[in-house]
Amino acid sequence: MAPYESDDTTTAREAGEPGARRSRAARYIVPVTVMGVAAATIGLVPALADSGDPDLPKITAAQLIEKIAQSDVEQLSGTVKITTDLGLPDLGGLESSLASGAVGEGEDGGSSADPTTKLTELASGTHTLRIAADGPDRQKVSLLGNASEYSLIHNGKDVWGYDSESNEVFHSTTEESAGDKDREHQPPATPKDFAEEALKSVDDTTSVTVDGTAQVAGRDAYKLVVKPKQSGSTVGAISIAVDHRTGTPLKFTLTPASGGAAVVDVGFTKVSFDRPAASTFDFTPPKGAKVTEEGELDSGEKGRGEKGRGEKGGEHGKPERAPKSEEDLAKGLDGLKVLGEGWNSVATFDTGGEGGLPAGSGGSDLDGFLGSLGDRVKGEFGTGTVFSTRLVNALFTEDGKVYVGAVTQDALVKAANEGK
Repeated sequence: MAPYESDDTTTAREAGEPGARRSRAARYIVPVTVMGVAAATIGLVPALADSGDPDLPKITAAQLIEKIAQSDVEQLSGTVKITTDLGLPDLGGLESSLASGAVGEGEDGGSSADPTTKLTELASGTHTLRIAADGPDRQKVSLLGNASEYSLIHNGKDVWGYDSESNEVFHSTTEESAGDKDREHQPPATPKDFAEEALKSVDDTTSVTVDGTAQVAGRDAYKLVVKPKQSGSTVGAISIAVDHRTGTPLKFTLTPASGGAAVVDVGFTKVSFDRPAASTFDFTPPKGAKVTEEGELDSGEKGRGEKGRGEKGGEHGKPERAPKSEEDLAKGLDGLKVLGEGWNSVATFDTGGEGGLPAGSGGSDLDGFLGSLGDRVKGEFGTGTVFSTRLVNALFTEDGKVYVGAVTQDALVKAANEGK
């Protein structure tokens, strides 16, 4: 195997950040609530490697980053496997109830074909996706179940979601002139999207090297490894397998600093760079299917039950609780600040509540239950509760402030002490 060169982060940055062309409707592909915080730290395990590592010409990290940036692949199709293991606590089914209540689902909620509802399933477990793309205006993602399938299709101005199990259809439209305006609202959807988000984190606090080669879905690839130089991050390393010929990321692997399996595994098991058939992106609602328009969900007049925002008073037909607290929370998010730098960055905002949890989070019983899942901590900031996953940790202080980041508990306490 040919030798490989590595270089430091500063040189890697000079190559420039990748500028992907994402679909204007890609914001539907993975819900922000699930993937947003971990966008730059999602990974995939090299579980798809074929026998033997290919012998490829040597390349530096800066050259490999530039290769990703210059990749102009717009047509592809294939199968992607994603496994998520954030190490979330087992709430005995309560987490599912909370999620469905938050997004609205079922007869008194919204459409089961709404992407923000259906794709929350990607938050945990192992799933198989079929994907296809033909330029910025045509994409399709299908989530395969045991005896059902959920498909999300973007074709021109139309975005369709179809749940075969419930025979429900979700429809929305997107303006062709939107251009890059919506890109900041588009969560990652493919290994390439994950790679681009991660490479935005490359700075002087980062080590970037090339670590040999691999085969992914039958294609030769280089392995780019990104690691924090700082201590205190929960991120161990990110490995990106980059297609030798096209520069397209085929795998993206994050391993946590605590060790063990990857936090999230995303990668192709099959891939083709031929143009998919135009019929791939055609969709007509099946006979008898319930069709819900996006505007109906937004207005609450249809699709979320007869009461909508009316008699029950709350959005999505739910009882309205502590409206002042919701306003305070919104104000806090508007005032979000970032403490620290690089991989040790911590986001903080004020919920406007007290007691260590956001005000109005569900009553004293639920607050007490959730509080029992976290660790009580003390510092110069006062006292609070830390909720931990294998990647993202959050500290809720008694005076209603929140500190969250891909950092250790000690790093959160330090940030809270400095930000008090």
